[in-house]
Amino acid sequence: MSDTAPRNHRGFRSLGVSFRIVATYSICACDLEAAQWGVAVQSKFLAVGSVVPWAEPFVGAIATQAWANPRYGPDGLALLREGTPVEDVVTRLTSTDDGRAERQLGLVDAAGRAATYTGNECQEWAGGRAGEGYAAQGNILVAGETVDALAETFESTARKPLAKRLLDCLDAAQAAGGDRRGQQSSSLLIVGSEQGYAGLSDVAVDLRVDDHPRPLEELRRLFSIHERLYGKTPRPKWIEVDDGLRKEIEDRLAVLGFDRLEDWAGEANLEERVDGMNAIDPVVLVELRNRSA
Repeated sequence: MSDTAPRNHRGFRSLGVSFRIVATYSICACDLEAAQWGVAVQSKFLAVGSVVPWAEPFVGAIATQAWANPRYGPDGLALLREGTPVEDVVTRLTSTDDGRAERQLGLVDAAGRAATYTGNECQEWAGGRAGEGYAAQGNILVAGETVDALAETFESTARKPLAKRLLDCLDAAQAAGGDRRGQQSSSLLIVGSEQGYAGLSDVAVDLRVDDHPRPLEELRRLFSIHERLYGKTPRPKWIEVDDGLRKEIEDRLAVLGFDRLEDWAGEANLEERVDGMNAIDPVVLVELRNRSA
């Protein structure tokens, strides 16, 4: 494939290599109100997040798994970008692929239309469900209840942010039986236009657990850190800094060896949550108090 080939959210070119990704379940989904698209996946496979999830803002999200064909990611996004209907995307990706009988694919487009595909030679249990705003699929599962749990959890958590919904889906799927061969890695990818770091990236969340005995627990732990560092507290909920609080902040900064809140926040990776000293994000205040106690 030439250097002009479509690239995934990390900028890598599809290399046309198939990967035997065993015992995988995933969900592709979107939150149209928040303008976010994402993929969550767990597998008995090293670094599943490096192969399965693909997403692009206002285009869609794709998961390629089982005997995964990485070309399904960039090629599928290119078709979605052109406005190709999701069922036609599945047909066009699989019809020219000699390995399609062992492939599994899920996708959701810019408008929330979804489709899922399971080749007839994928190892049992294998299958998928698609609904409004999501496509859920899995292979080498204990039973179909795992995919049902992905779908039903997504449908019942509409008021939550997309990232939390997808984490809930993974946990529910594991509780319903999960992979027949166990756990090893997991991944959560969420994209949204200019919703990433400093408003300059489209990648809102990109977390991976590459090799861990309890990858879903570890993914939750990483997400909690991500929220603390990169989350946003609505400005009306910031605390106004009066004279008493200002003195406390200055005293605590002095304990830590800093004169300015901005300098400490930069070292603590909380610079995205600081804007002067007239008001302070409650998350920053809690972290400052904890570190200077």
